[in-house]
Amino acid sequence: MATIRELLELGRKKLEQSGNDYAWHEGRVLLEEALGQPHLYLLMHGEDKVGTEQEQAYLSMIEKRCSRYPLQYMLGYAHFMDYTFYVDENVLIPRSDTEILTELAKERIEKRGGPLRLLDLCCGSGCIGISLKLYCDNISLTLSDLSEKALRVAGRNLDKYGVDANLLRADLFDGLKERVDMIVCNPPYIRTEEIATLMPEVREHEPVLALDGGRDGLDLYRRIIREAGNHLSGDGEIFFEIGYDQGRDVKALMEAGQFRDVEIRKDYSGLDRVVYGHL
Repeated sequence: MATIRELLELGRKKLEQSGNDYAWHEGRVLLEEALGQPHLYLLMHGEDKVGTEQEQAYLSMIEKRCSRYPLQYMLGYAHFMDYTFYVDENVLIPRSDTEILTELAKERIEKRGGPLRLLDLCCGSGCIGISLKLYCDNISLTLSDLSEKALRVAGRNLDKYGVDANLLRADLFDGLKERVDMIVCNPPYIRTEEIATLMPEVREHEPVLALDGGRDGLDLYRRIIREAGNHLSGDGEIFFEIGYDQGRDVKALMEAGQFRDVEIRKDYSGLDRVVYGHL
């Protein structure tokens, strides 16, 4: 039987050989999962022997990760903002880029005050809308997605945090019964021809429905902007996540759709990441 320290080293080596840039971190996280113990336990018990069953479970997880199966799907959760959200292959894995959109929407909600009706469109796991509801209890939340399986994931996250929200299975705005004050949306925006070039974790495991934005990546933006005016209140706002090279195009689409004060916000890497404006 191997010790904790030996298994950590073995996991790191295997992950590095598979091309993993975060081999040490991910190997540690997977061993914590296999043992059901926190990081501190691993530090304090490095010379302890690991049972055969747990060792085999760990090595199986390492092999699966080496095959480029996403770590978050293996763990069943992903970190986003100050929370963790259940995820599986039916939803995109929440990423730090999307936190930019969430932070901007949060600032605007706090500035506006009063009760607000918020629609998280193409919600996936619901991480954006649920985070905003947890930060700002003055919002009435609707989570909408075309995928019924994605809505089940969102429902699990609502239950986890005890958040009250309306779940709506819809092709964009279908079935939305009242106007909303704010829309937050991370739509599919990858160009169809670029999907084959994405890293294996994404192209082989994350849902294509949530990735494919059509020939130029802008199909959903056009539809949403065209239809949003019928579903937003008088001073309604919309916040879009965008691809790094789509800022000018989405801004132009919003301005042509009569949105005002349209702005582009960059992410932590200095790339365009969010476009937002109001009617």
